Amino acid sequence: MTGLERDVMEEKKGFFKRLVAGLAKTRDNIVSGIDAIFNGFSNIDDDFYDEIEEILVMGDIGINATTAILDNLKEKVKEQNIKEPAECKQLLIDSIKKQMDVGETAYEFEKRKSVVLVIGVNGVGKTTSVGKLAGKLKDQGKKVVLAAADTFRAAAGEQLTEWAHRANVDVIGGQEGSDPASVVYDAIMAAKARNADVLLCDTAGRLHNKKNLMNELGKINRVIEREYPEAFRETLVVLDGTTGQNALAQAREFKAVTDITGIILTKLDGTAKGGIAVAIQSELGIPVKYIGVGESIDDLQKFDADQFVNALFDVKEK
Repeated sequence: MTGLERDVMEEKKGFFKRLVAGLAKTRDNIVSGIDAIFNGFSNIDDDFYDEIEEILVMGDIGINATTAILDNLKEKVKEQNIKEPAECKQLLIDSIKKQMDVGETAYEFEKRKSVVLVIGVNGVGKTTSVGKLAGKLKDQGKKVVLAAADTFRAAAGEQLTEWAHRANVDVIGGQEGSDPASVVYDAIMAAKARNADVLLCDTAGRLHNKKNLMNELGKINRVIEREYPEAFRETLVVLDGTTGQNALAQAREFKAVTDITGIILTKLDGTAKGGIAVAIQSELGIPVKYIGVGESIDDLQKFDADQFVNALFDVKEK
């Protein structure tokens, strides 16, 4: 094992510990109730399934995901001729993992010359996520350019510049209130001139004014298509994990105005609504690609379904 591989292993272990701690409230919300059902029922019947359904829905896992998880569970119980409720726990865990697996192709943009648009409403940790993602890509040996195209929020450009210094990557910005599409244009020119691997664009997301948002994103997309047609495209929406069903509603609204390829779910530490990660993937068919559990640059990690569900149920990592 190389030193780099060892560092990655250690980082993943440390992140798993933080994830377990961060999901404690969600775990109390979901898992203690499910354990009570597994131990409290003497046989597997409709009441047993109804109770599980109620706890999953209350845990923000969402109706669609819950139905799919329960259908999968019932099928396995039948196939394996299981009679004891307690024996269903591992099946339930496996069923939730199956709902959430993102697959290897989720990070295709890392292997190609790419443009990544990051959108999200103010206050969800969008600019911070862009900065952390830049740091992660830089650590992988990628040449990264940042575009400070959130010209709507006064402090966004300064904040992104600070992250760019931390991550040691270039940042292209514009004046406050300037046209975001022109910032993206300048950033594309810079990315091409510097032979960058990834151009990461921090953009404003103003959902309460959807027409403006659509116009702005439309203009940005046209600039990218015209000036950088060969680039691989990724559009990530940043959502605040503490807002539960509200995060799902935001994702739905963003999906209505642009083609979203993935979710960054932040602030999972300390939320009782971590089940929303399952719901988003199932309800909208958009994978959660990154999750954040804190403030430091290492606290944004690629989403790993096994790791997440193990942390949710406090199953020890092998």
